[in-house]
Amino acid sequence: MGNVGREPAKDNDLFFTCSLIDYMARKTKNTRTEVVNALGEKNLAKIYDLADIYHSDNIERVSDDFIRKAEIKMGNFDNVSACKYAIPSYWDIGKVYKRLIKAVAECEKIGIIEALLKVYNSFISSKIDDYNSSMYYENPSYLLECYLENK
Repeated sequence: MGNVGREPAKDNDLFFTCSLIDYMARKTKNTRTEVVNALGEKNLAKIYDLADIYHSDNIERVSDDFIRKAEIKMGNFDNVSACKYAIPSYWDIGKVYKRLIKAVAECEKIGIIEALLKVYNSFISSKIDDYNSSMYYENPSYLLECYLENK
């Protein structure tokens, strides 16, 4: 299965997982950290493991299923409405997180789900999710260095 497209299949699965997290966060008006923590390691692993199937389904239905399963309540975080400039899509943000999570996993020699939890629970998540800043479109190596330096 490995490398059917331009990148390894598991990279695409991580991209879908991160994009789904962003989609659910926007839909429920929660931070990405809140969504990740509500989903928990087990649901995150399931999404990542079955991403090749879930991506063939309607993202709204998939998100509704996991929102219901994880009992994610409506919040009041709305970085989309607060954005004064062009709003990045949930696919755009999924790509940012995918690259960072993959780099953290490689650098720290940890699994993808562990890296995902660490990244979304770090200071950098709120910086990436501030669409009025430039952080979400910074160079991936810069984001990794910021994460590693914790500043």
